[in-house]
Amino acid sequence: MAEPGVVAPDTDRRWRLRHLPVLLGASVGLAVVAAVVGAVTGGVTAALGAAAGVGVTVFSYTLTTVVLARADQINPQLLLPLGLGLYVLKFTLLGVVLVAVASTGWTGLIPLCLGIVAGVAVWTAVHLWWLTTVHARRPRG
Repeated sequence: MAEPGVVAPDTDRRWRLRHLPVLLGASVGLAVVAAVVGAVTGGVTAALGAAAGVGVTVFSYTLTTVVLARADQINPQLLLPLGLGLYVLKFTLLGVVLVAVASTGWTGLIPLCLGIVAGVAVWTAVHLWWLTTVHARRPRG
């Protein structure tokens, strides 16, 4: 018998990804809003930068979610090393990409960074909402 609030192994293998459609939907909405705000405040380049920033966050978080969900299915002991490895890899790549973009003088850099920040904020907020409302109401066991 599983502990209260813990999904027993193999009872529902898809629970680890059940929140993704909601998060992706909110992120698409944010990308549209970011592009519109970017266009209004800074033109096409700002619109592309802002939407791309949201896309960077969505790609990063989706990759982590899928990899860690799969690792948890295979062996839960893989979660810590894979999670830490992905964290280091993603932040290293993000730093390299931002430095490379900054070195070009592209005027969409600030909107790109703001899109990343907005993507993190919205993804986190929607994920917390999902966990405390939708997931919390799911019957256990």
